[in-house]
Amino acid sequence: MPKPTGESATRLTREQITERLVDAATTLLAEKGPAEIKARSVAEAANVSTMAVYYHLGGLPELPQAVVDRGFRDLDRVFEEVRPSDDLVADPFTMALSSRRLAQQNPHLYDLVFGLSTRGRYRPLQSPIPGTNARSDTFQAAFTHVVQTCTHLMRSGRSRGDQDPEIVATQLWSCVHGFLVLEPSRHFTQFRNPVHRVLRSLATNVPIGLGDTVELAYASHDSALAASSAVADRL
Repeated sequence: MPKPTGESATRLTREQITERLVDAATTLLAEKGPAEIKARSVAEAANVSTMAVYYHLGGLPELPQAVVDRGFRDLDRVFEEVRPSDDLVADPFTMALSSRRLAQQNPHLYDLVFGLSTRGRYRPLQSPIPGTNARSDTFQAAFTHVVQTCTHLMRSGRSRGDQDPEIVATQLWSCVHGFLVLEPSRHFTQFRNPVHRVLRSLATNVPIGLGDTVELAYASHDSALAASSAVADRL
């Protein structure tokens, strides 16, 4: 396959061109939705040749996958910033609120990352080997933070400690992302504050089910919610 031509292609490294393409596709996704992820429109926005999409990424179906990987890396970065606090029961909810902020910044990217939308007629890339784990390395890197936080939760002294942290992490992941899918679709308009009334209560039920007291669980989650609100006010 011939190399892409043009001034930008000769001056930039392969990594820089790929980064440009993913940046451009992510921006177009946020502004115009998944249907706008086209080789020509993305290349024009990145100021590179259309051939760069094929030469550096492998083709148009691979471009959305590169954007998905970017989304999971962003989630990984956000989770990395959530350091263990003195309240190990509050930390998972802090991560949940961070996920929500990220989803609100680019709803189209969130939908694409979690398979809720596709780019036109192109299907998401599938695992080449039937029966293998289809979770990408970028997903696994982000999810590992959740598992680690749940491991700390199991050792906090406020849970029975007889649960597999990965199972607990998957339960929390399901709860949080279920809420994040439904919220932008206006399923919670009957609640004045759905984060407080729905997400907080939903997340609190997990540590309570693991053995924490109702009073302590709600106190921890209220603390995380207050800290998250303070962060949001500074942004």
